[in-house]
Amino acid sequence: MRFGVSDAGGPSGSGAAFFLRTGSARVRAGRRNPVAVLVFLAIAGCAGSSSTAPTPGPVPDPAAWPRISLSTVAGPFAQPVHVTHAGDGSGRIFVVEQGGRIRILDNGVAIPSPFLDVSSRVACCGEQGLLSVAFPPGFTAKRHFYVNYTRIPDGATVVARYRVSIGDANAADPASEEVVLTIPQPFANHNGGQLAFGPDGYLYIGMGDGGSGGDPLNNGQTPGTLLGKLLRIDVESGEVPYGISPTNPFLGMAGYRPEIWALGLRNPWRFSFDRLTGDLHIGDVGQGNFEEIDFQPAGDPGGRNYGWNIMEGDRCYPPGTVGCNRTGLALPVFVYDHSLGCSVTGGHVYRGSAIPSLQGVYLFGDYCSGRIWGIRKNGAAWDNALLADTTFAISSFGEDESGNVYVVNHASGDLQRILSP
Repeated sequence: MRFGVSDAGGPSGSGAAFFLRTGSARVRAGRRNPVAVLVFLAIAGCAGSSSTAPTPGPVPDPAAWPRISLSTVAGPFAQPVHVTHAGDGSGRIFVVEQGGRIRILDNGVAIPSPFLDVSSRVACCGEQGLLSVAFPPGFTAKRHFYVNYTRIPDGATVVARYRVSIGDANAADPASEEVVLTIPQPFANHNGGQLAFGPDGYLYIGMGDGGSGGDPLNNGQTPGTLLGKLLRIDVESGEVPYGISPTNPFLGMAGYRPEIWALGLRNPWRFSFDRLTGDLHIGDVGQGNFEEIDFQPAGDPGGRNYGWNIMEGDRCYPPGTVGCNRTGLALPVFVYDHSLGCSVTGGHVYRGSAIPSLQGVYLFGDYCSGRIWGIRKNGAAWDNALLADTTFAISSFGEDESGNVYVVNHASGDLQRILSP
């Protein structure tokens, strides 16, 4: 993600809005926020040329693409960065606040007391904080869940298990923490932070390249580090602290961490599995020129290399490099340049019932420009359309149990639901 500090490590400014001018376009890069000032990374060199990969199309023909609107559901929350459900039939929605709290929406009403408050352990803010929550299959009986946060005092990534309090389904016990995984972070940015259980029941963890700019430690392409990777671990087998699936693609390979599911990622801030097909979409935040969506079809054995820092988007990196070796790289299915935004926020494939024409469309957006796009597979190609142009600082998308999709506005703290006009 791109809020809080620049790639050069400079602090954010005062509460004013920030803009990036790229040619004739002016891209929104932040808005006044009473909780924290929002700025973006990689300010220098953000202007980019058009991509050779699938690129954003014009405003869609309503006959070909669905029209959408957005409606405020609840808020304001304090710097919301993630929203999800527990899959327990309760209909509750869980909203993660960056400072270290998880809130519950029950029948559209925010419960005053937090579900979990670990703010005393969480290093915040910028790109650090409590970044996501994930509920395992069978959560109703298990009564435990997982979070991803950056810790005080060193900013290391922590994946931990917490338990729901006995006698109160709307409260977790902050003293019940069991640390599953700790990953040192060399810089304060590019922490990734997404947790999600896949259709296979394993926990997937999105890890950024460790920060700074341009991946100076080459973590994205180094198999012996967990940074710059998508990880897959078994946290439900009872093995302590976790198990490794025998089908993990690099298990037993010399020099590779066995947890790695995919490599070559810069900052996979948000990824998701299609609840119907099991397909995986990854929104990987770019450096100075391009943002990308990566795709892995259901049933894929893993082991894909998404290219960073050999490539940014579908172009060789650094800019101006000629003839980089693309052998074995999985190129993105969608790319846009920084005339249209500067920080991609991955979303979800719509599987709700309220908008039948939106079925199967992967929805995602940009934190800086507030634009929301849809893409969908059409044979071997991908169709795309701009579906909304908002003023939101889009930090995340989320689903409820019915498959409705929500948009998180980090600037205002509001939670928006995608509806038909």
